Amino acid sequence: MAKTRHSGQWTIEDRCQSPWQYLPFEVPPGAAALRVDLSYDRAEDAVLDLGCFSPAGFRGWSGGARRTFVIGADSATPGYLPGELEPGTWQVALGLYRIPAAGLRYEVSVTVTSSRADSSAGWPEAAPMPPAPDRPPRRDLPADAGLRWLAGDLHTHSVHSDGVMAVPELARFAVEQGLDFLAVTDHNTISHHAELPAAASAYGIALLPGQEVTTERGHANALGALPWIDFRQPPDDWLAATERGGGLLSVNHPYGGQLSWTAPMIRRPPLLEVWHWSWLDPRWTIPLSWWMAWHPDAIAVGGSDWHQPGAEAPPGTPTTWVAAEDTDPVAVLSGLAAGRVAISAGREGPLLLRADGELVAVGADGLVLTGPDGPIRRIRGDLARFPGDPGAHRLTNPLGATLALTN
Repeated sequence: MAKTRHSGQWTIEDRCQSPWQYLPFEVPPGAAALRVDLSYDRAEDAVLDLGCFSPAGFRGWSGGARRTFVIGADSATPGYLPGELEPGTWQVALGLYRIPAAGLRYEVSVTVTSSRADSSAGWPEAAPMPPAPDRPPRRDLPADAGLRWLAGDLHTHSVHSDGVMAVPELARFAVEQGLDFLAVTDHNTISHHAELPAAASAYGIALLPGQEVTTERGHANALGALPWIDFRQPPDDWLAATERGGGLLSVNHPYGGQLSWTAPMIRRPPLLEVWHWSWLDPRWTIPLSWWMAWHPDAIAVGGSDWHQPGAEAPPGTPTTWVAAEDTDPVAVLSGLAAGRVAISAGREGPLLLRADGELVAVGADGLVLTGPDGPIRRIRGDLARFPGDPGAHRLTNPLGATLALTN
């Protein structure tokens, strides 16, 4: 057993020099597990993010959600990648997210052991997966030949970052909400990807691998079975890495208060989270104006940003609809890339789709079809068809509140 200890004080000057700081420790040949413990005073809302890099690269990230993690040959704390521990110099990575004016004292201790029994310490074993729930009936919606509208959510979190549900629990909960697909987008990690296929099979839902690339200048979802994306690099590098892996990048909650997007980009990602759960007043036009100013051709998507019960709206609030050829993640991503996307406040209620070259309003009797140039026509009946004019269109109530939109 080998122990390493680092202690000191981080200052605002340190943060200005670099938001990422690295504390080295040695892993000898034959090591089977390591444990890292971080301690600091959380007074004045101080926050240190926590992660780990091996000589071969990324081994995990938990941000400010944890102060302890374990990495072993056979298992690891959620957010971290299990596997053999290669000998050499490893790094505890600290993100100096919020440092008080007087500085922040910290201590990091690392314990490396040759016992494989220590690799599961610090995190309980996964509970058996509960039986599949009853799924609400799927809506019968008009679609182009060979396609079907799937209801989903492109922004959720599990215990692999700062959510409270294990991946199977999250999948089951999404099925209870009537969703056909769900993107699991934990912050700055891909440790959850390995759990998605089994949970998807158990509950009959398409689980899209994702990662929310998270920095203080903005958050972006990289969707697809991608390698880990280095959040320390500029956002244009995130886009390039996503494209190389065949995925899609979406700028998240770009107008979301302290988490608003402020990072410059040379190119624009294909997706934009126009409708976030915090869009509580649908008469608010900031999301729509941001969309038009950022890139009118960006494909608008929605996301609940689900973390835990009672804190946010549940998955599917709003609902992102994708017209897909099949119900697997690849088909959902293909539909997204093609722009066959609509958003509604929830899985039930008014919906505006494109099908057979037309705009189709479903369950929207009495609402107003609104186009790029303003109101077009009041809708009569539960299924109304209109010319499929180009540009973003919305369903609004007589007071101007948006209840559904389509690209």
